[in-house]
Amino acid sequence: MPEHDTVGQHTSPAQEVGEFLRSRGEQIAQRWADEPLFRTVFTVSRDEAVEAGKIVVDALAQVADTGQVHDPDAAGFTVVREQLSRMGAARSRAGFTTAQVSNDVNALRPPVENLLLADLPEDDTDRVRECTTSLTVLMGTLRLVVLETALSEGQALIERQRLQLMEVATPVIKLWDGIVAVPLIGTLDSARSEVVMETLLEAVVDQHARFAILDITGVPTVDSLVAQHLMKTVAATRLMGAECVVSGIRPAIAQTIVHLGLDLGTVLTRSSLADALAYALHQLGADIINATPGGAGSR
Repeated sequence: MPEHDTVGQHTSPAQEVGEFLRSRGEQIAQRWADEPLFRTVFTVSRDEAVEAGKIVVDALAQVADTGQVHDPDAAGFTVVREQLSRMGAARSRAGFTTAQVSNDVNALRPPVENLLLADLPEDDTDRVRECTTSLTVLMGTLRLVVLETALSEGQALIERQRLQLMEVATPVIKLWDGIVAVPLIGTLDSARSEVVMETLLEAVVDQHARFAILDITGVPTVDSLVAQHLMKTVAATRLMGAECVVSGIRPAIAQTIVHLGLDLGTVLTRSSLADALAYALHQLGADIINATPGGAGSR
């Protein structure tokens, strides 16, 4: 009986797949280097793609040796996560859908399967079926590992973009020397309120501001939670040595605050951003003069 057959009798199908991966690692890596998952990431040097492929093949061989081809938490998959998962994450960041990343990983299986079938004896159908099944399960688990990381990266990207959008949607404007303003537009929640507070306090320090105006003209609703965040922001601004003025409280919001029984008595308010600016300028000793004939004079 040939030596290869003897080995096959003493090893499990998964272990035989591991032996095959080691013996054919170079050929597999060469073929993988031309697949989209590798080719679009390693665009400068094909040799780098081949080296990365070898690392992944060796890691898959370690998983096969343990027989845990179905377990994405198997020790060998740690290296796989560092290699292929990073590629899948890169594809995800580039705008590829999860289905496209999945197809890229699936495309890695046929080159390996073709080499495996070429190495197995054609007359031993049971052995061929068992080994190809083990390889299919192993590559399926590989796909799961890559997709998990791609999804995690996608979620992390969405969270980063959400925070960036909140920062962009919370600009701090220098209206005058010593006066800064934050015009708020849209719904306030806990996360955005934290960004508002941090951004405003940083501006107070950077601009040496004595007055900070929170304009909520563009805020559609105010509930008890939003009011609490406003109170905290006002208090934090005072601790930084600046006076905080809330402007733009519309009639509907004023009625809501009254109905909720919220006490904003300690918060300085003005009906509009213009009135809040006029107040701050007056406190700084700079009155606004209406130059229109018959105008109301200074504010």
